[in-house]
Amino acid sequence: MRIKICRKEAKETAYWQRLIVETNDEKYGQEGMALHNEAVELKKIFSSILTKSE
Repeated sequence: MRIKICRKEAKETAYWQRLIVETNDEKYGQEGMALHNEAVELKKIFSSILTKSE
């Protein structure tokens, strides 16, 4: 159950970070994309844990 919440939060974080990067290209370019990619990786990790635990 907690992993599902973590995955949901990571997904939401990735969404908002992508939105910020797309609307503010110059200000948050590389750093914003790095944070977005990290959130996506966390989402993948949580999904993998969830799949293997079921």
